[in-house]
Amino acid sequence: MMTIDPKAIPVPKMHSYLLGAVVPRPIALASTIDTDGHVNLSPFSFFNVFSANPPILVFSPARRGRDNTTKHTYENVKAVPEVVINIVNYRIVEQVSLASCEYPREVNEYVKAGLTPLASEVVKPPRVAESPVQFECKVNQVIELGSGGAAGNLVICEVLRMHIDPAVLDVQGRIDPFKLDAVARMGADYYLRAQGEGVFTVPKPNEKLGIGIDELPERIRKSAVLTGNQLAKLANVERIPDEDGRTAFTREVKEAKESGEAAMHTLAQQALNQGDVTRAWQILLVSLK
Repeated sequence: MMTIDPKAIPVPKMHSYLLGAVVPRPIALASTIDTDGHVNLSPFSFFNVFSANPPILVFSPARRGRDNTTKHTYENVKAVPEVVINIVNYRIVEQVSLASCEYPREVNEYVKAGLTPLASEVVKPPRVAESPVQFECKVNQVIELGSGGAAGNLVICEVLRMHIDPAVLDVQGRIDPFKLDAVARMGADYYLRAQGEGVFTVPKPNEKLGIGIDELPERIRKSAVLTGNQLAKLANVERIPDEDGRTAFTREVKEAKESGEAAMHTLAQQALNQGDVTRAWQILLVSLK
């Protein structure tokens, strides 16, 4: 394991490690305006949601590392404390990247990136019409985290209006991740598309009290086949299944049983990989006999 003292390496190197390790990061496409009416549009991946009541989003337009200057977005929210945060999906990701170019203040990034400004309801900066989700916000506070190059500036935004394209909703009225097709930043030039096999589900632990890995039978807990994630799936049951829940000795199970415990654990592993925890438990209970 490599150990790093942030103060012992150059800032660009530390910056690279941070962006490569803290991933994926959602992207806030921030629309702001200055006192002269110049609109600015710029993406930031130092961004997330931090409260639901009140609804709070936070993003950080950091100081430039090369010359320690501040960005137009930071200067705008200090002068006019309002912002629209637009969610970025795959359909507009290249346009969003183009908007990140450091154009002069008087240049409108909406025009450069070919995006459509849409009048907001309660704040001055416009929304991005192509964005599937838009948040009109007031800026409650700006917290400067440092005065050196690459220092962050936390822009704490309270959501006043949220706009959602109905096309990204499922039949229950929830945002469908596959329809949203959001993108996130990784390190270097890498992005991540939240789509396909990259999207998966994990049952929420607060829906039931799992027994925990420590309560698994020792021969299962110390398996040389099952991974920590797979043991956790088994341990996220409220109790170990009863004797009646054991599977019949199918041909597949019989053959695995004859081959030894590792073969039984491999068979259970296959069931877990298919999302069938019940079947996995049945196989493992047979292996304990």
